[in-house]
Amino acid sequence: MAKSAGQKLKLLYILKLLTENSDENHPVSTADIISYLESNGIHSERKSIYDDIEKLCDFGYDIIQVQSRLGGGYYMAGREFELAELKLLVDAVQSSRFITTRKSRSLIKKLERMAGKYDAGKLQRQVYVAGRIKTENESIYYNIDNIHRAIQENKQIEFQYLDWNLKKELVPRVGGRKQVSPWALIWREENYYLAAYDSVDGIMKHYRVDKMGQVRVLKEAREGMEQFAKVDPAVYTNQTFGMFSGTEEIVTLQFPNRLVGVVLDRFGREADIRPMTDRVFRIRVKVAVSGQFFGWLAGIGREAVVVSPAEVKEQYAVWLEDIVNTMKLTDGLRN
Repeated sequence: MAKSAGQKLKLLYILKLLTENSDENHPVSTADIISYLESNGIHSERKSIYDDIEKLCDFGYDIIQVQSRLGGGYYMAGREFELAELKLLVDAVQSSRFITTRKSRSLIKKLERMAGKYDAGKLQRQVYVAGRIKTENESIYYNIDNIHRAIQENKQIEFQYLDWNLKKELVPRVGGRKQVSPWALIWREENYYLAAYDSVDGIMKHYRVDKMGQVRVLKEAREGMEQFAKVDPAVYTNQTFGMFSGTEEIVTLQFPNRLVGVVLDRFGREADIRPMTDRVFRIRVKVAVSGQFFGWLAGIGREAVVVSPAEVKEQYAVWLEDIVNTMKLTDGLRN
């Protein structure tokens, strides 16, 4: 490496060494810095190292000098992310089902480099989720980037919707080619969804991002601004169970007081809750009436009561009766 080129890179190499190989308990000595620079073809002297460190500090890097009879040195004190913050980011990456296992490992490796050599192992000990069900759609990074770009540029998108087959493969859905106007990305129940306007049906719809393939930004301007303006994403995700659509209804439900936490987790703290007695309360909320909504009620059991409207109460009863009849029919076939 030519001397002039090496000197131009000198500060960057010192910064790299301190970022990746130093912390409060592992300062890097001046001799170590000189040796590291020499290994990269850059000659340096002890006095120039002091000046270089001073320049980095003047620029804003928090580099601390340690004085010690046993051999002091320098370490990078202020980092862009604290270790606790990096652990939180690692947990978020690992628990995100829409990020593939391979991409998760790649992201965590980058986070480890931000932590430095000695704290990287502490992040590795956070990795317990390799066996979780994760998407296999490797193009999801680029799809999300295209969706964000379309939203920012006010453009429509085109994509191929995918489905799982019995071979555990994501394959194109028959008739699954879509052209929609993207308006928002929603995180719900460990999955990423796109809220988009379908101009053919004239309604807002949502799609699992990890089941979207070949997302392409189109030239056509977005449509559905008026329809999206009526949607509160926070309320929308609370009322749409499992992100399955259904007829929207304002329903009144009754629960025992001890389940108030469960209900608030489901519908949000702004939900209209009214104490009825010292044992039960009622909630009036708009929901998308669907099998997923009834399934949530059934999971709570007989303590979840549909009070009104009468037609939803009847639908729930029929839904439960159909399940019982199906079970009886299955038992008859088995015998």
